[in-house]
Amino acid sequence: MAITREDVENVALLARLGLNEEEKERLMSQLGVILENMAILNEVDVSQVPASAYILPVRNVMAPDQPRPSDQPRQLLANAPEAEENFLRVPAVLEEAGEEAGG
Repeated sequence: MAITREDVENVALLARLGLNEEEKERLMSQLGVILENMAILNEVDVSQVPASAYILPVRNVMAPDQPRPSDQPRQLLANAPEAEENFLRVPAVLEEAGEEAGG
């Protein structure tokens, strides 16, 4: 199956790609090579290969959910540029009535 200019233009339209003539020519060639390789892969006998979703065995990498003490606020705020009591101080991002942001 050969890729036509119309195929490339249709795919580009679906992908909302604006292609110039040089890009269309290049993609026609590249997509043609991809389809040729897929045709070769379709000739491989995989009847003895079990169906799978992953090429590597899947194992659970989740840690058990166990409660533990959290860090102390003083440790967490040690590298903060500015802190007040046990809170991180940041510049205001919302204006209140009659105030300007940044203060």
